[in-house]
This record gives sequence, C-alpha cells and structure tokens, in this order.
Amino acid sequence: MSIHAVSVNSVSKKFRLYHERNQSLKSAVLRRRRSVHEDFWALQDISFEVPEGSTFGLIGSNGSGKSTLLKCLARIYTPELGSITYKGRIAALLEVGSGFHPELSGRENIFLNGSILGMSRKEITRKFDEIVDFSGVEAFIDQPVKNYSSGMYVRLGFSVAINVAPDILVVDEVLAVGDAEFQDRCKQKFVQFREEGKTVILVSHAMDMVQDMCDQVAWLSHGKLVATGEARPTIASYLKSVEPQ
Repeated sequence: MSIHAVSVNSVSKKFRLYHERNQSLKSAVLRRRRSVHEDFWALQDISFEVPEGSTFGLIGSNGSGKSTLLKCLARIYTPELGSITYKGRIAALLEVGSGFHPELSGRENIFLNGSILGMSRKEITRKFDEIVDFSGVEAFIDQPVKNYSSGMYVRLGFSVAINVAPDILVVDEVLAVGDAEFQDRCKQKFVQFREEGKTVILVSHAMDMVQDMCDQVAWLSHGKLVATGEARPTIASYLKSVEPQ
C-alpha cells in the first residue's frame, strides 16, 4: 500500500466578489445599504492524494484554480469546506520575493526567510554557504534585495526553501523566471528529493517540463478536478482538450 504525503479531501474555496463596496462605516451609513457582492467558488470539491516521494504536478488553463489550490496546500488559504492532511514538514515557494524584505541585504534575508520557514539561527548559519552557493548570488549577497533581478530573487528564495530540508516542497510558476542553467539545477534537486523519499508539488504551464519531471498530475478546469493520474496520458488528454477546434 502506497503512503501518501498529502491527502486533499473534498476541498472547496470561495472568494467574495464585490460589485459595489462600502469603503468605510461612514459610506455605509450615508448610502444606507450593504455592499453588493456574490460568492465565487475558485475550487469545488477537490479530492486527490499525492504519493510520498513523488513529483506531482497541477495543470490546467488560466483561471482553473491551480494557484488557489497551491496556496491552500501551502496553508496560505484556508478552505471553506474539506481538509488537507500532510505527512511531514512543508515548505513553499509561490511568489518572487515572498518572505523577503526589499530594504534588507541578501544575507539578512536568508536569516529572515529561513526563520519564517522554521529554521533556527544556528541551522541557517550552518547552511549559509550552501544556500549562497546554490543561489549563485554570492557577489551581491550584501546588497539590498530590492536591487536584485526577478531571477536572482527566485534563485535565492528557492535555495533557502530547499535548505529548510522539507519533506514536502510546494513550488509555483516562479521557476520559469530562472535561466536554463538554474532550471537544470532545480530538476537535479527534485531528482535528489525523490531519491531521499521527499515530495514535490508544482504548478507550471510548461507541459514539457511537467511531463519530464512529474510522476502524476491533477488536471483542473474552472475550479473542478477533471482527472488525476499518470503524467503522460493525463497531460495528453489536457492538451487535446485545449486544441483549437
């Protein structure tokens, strides 16, 4: 029986879309009416399991719910319905520069971001050289990160995240910002993770990369789960569905 690193159980997530919104209590009193809104369900009754030690992809067109689901997996969003259970420690890299303070140097942000992700100062100090080496930003490590390019942001953020030694790593499209050499290093790191029995969950529109890296995928469309299964046939079905008629 396979062991599951993550189990997504009937997860639904909604957002409130405002057509007319009171910006303050004063405006509410003057207008004498409530804000006009409707509920938008970004995810509806999503269920699947991610095997431990696998690389798992989330695929689908823009607006399908991939990023919302990824943020639920990363515990940034809380589902209205359903639950997500984990086996082990989770780390996430979802946005360029997330967890970084623009006015602080790369060195200072390594300690800041590392502590946010649950590392002790002693642990960060021990892994500092490894983090900097993998990121490739050594020449700029004492410069404020507001002066970094988006690629440098991603390399440093990814390097910190993988050195948290997570059991589960959640990664958004941000890796597409890196150059070809960095993407190759990331792929090698994912292979190493798999060999160590760790789990990677990623979102990408680059189907060649997903097919190359992932064992299984979940295909979303308009907030609903269309299919989940082995990467190659599921991706083929998805690509066929989006072909011009």
